[in-house]
Amino acid sequence: MGSTLIESITPKAFRDFAAAAVDFLKINSVSEKFRHGRPVVVKRRNGNSEKIAESANLYFRLADIPIRFWSNAEEWQRWEVDCFQMLNGDRFRAFAVGARAVCADKLPGRSLWDHMTEGTLNRRMLQAAASELRRAHQFWSDQFRGHWSHADATMTNVIYDEVSDRARLIDFEIVHRKSLPTRVRHADDLLVFLLDLAAMAPKRQWLPLALCFIDAYGDEKVIGEVRKHLTVPSGLARIWWNVRTSFAKPAKVKRRLEALRNALRVLQLYSVAPTEPARKSRRPSTSCQVTSAGIPRPISRARATRESAKAPSPGMPSKLPTIR
Repeated sequence: MGSTLIESITPKAFRDFAAAAVDFLKINSVSEKFRHGRPVVVKRRNGNSEKIAESANLYFRLADIPIRFWSNAEEWQRWEVDCFQMLNGDRFRAFAVGARAVCADKLPGRSLWDHMTEGTLNRRMLQAAASELRRAHQFWSDQFRGHWSHADATMTNVIYDEVSDRARLIDFEIVHRKSLPTRVRHADDLLVFLLDLAAMAPKRQWLPLALCFIDAYGDEKVIGEVRKHLTVPSGLARIWWNVRTSFAKPAKVKRRLEALRNALRVLQLYSVAPTEPARKSRRPSTSCQVTSAGIPRPISRARATRESAKAPSPGMPSKLPTIR
């Protein structure tokens, strides 16, 4: 039924409806200020944020999308602060302000989304983003009773600092469903990031950049899980997918996801470990001297002659008999 409803909506009406849904989901107001001489970002929950978040979560359940917004302001504050401190507490800090706001140090650098839209995105930035995601995925989370995941790892939420060549994660409004296996949650983080690349990166750059990001992340099991989800969803889930792809042309994104899936399949085939014994797969030494087949080198003949001279006669015992 959901699929029939979505397919019956005209493209323009569909985009208008999805755009309205995005505006509807703006549950926070964000402002930049200075606190004790340091730039900070203040996120404050709007008046109807709980109801908006609950409506969004109802949609996620109906569409079988395994994420949800933190609807309770106090729980959101705790999660936002804890995640920020866990990932960025080495140099920066965040804390709750009152009952409906969070204040966090402004991280140096700019989002990868800004770099992509301005044409300055490069491999080094993507490698830094992948390394930071891989690092973040190693942290333990009591929320999941397993390793942590972001649930909204878009390029907008990855800040890259060129001075330190370091990427950092921000914005922890959304959380994965607890029942999801760790590998699936981690794959979803990568998928969200890759959807931005597939939707908005230039034609000749997006695939090399996507493969660079995946290669830098480096976990083959998670990457294998990502490959399973490089498809266009149907039904109600299609609305959120269009939001995730910034309303790019579905045919273009579908074509690019297929290309990425095929590229990953080829890479997976080449990464399979050989089943033959190691001695058979050993490469020949590059320092060996070339000789004619079956003809020993002079040094080999000399060694054989010496060993033959030392050997006992075939009829002579190697040891004298012992007298009992």
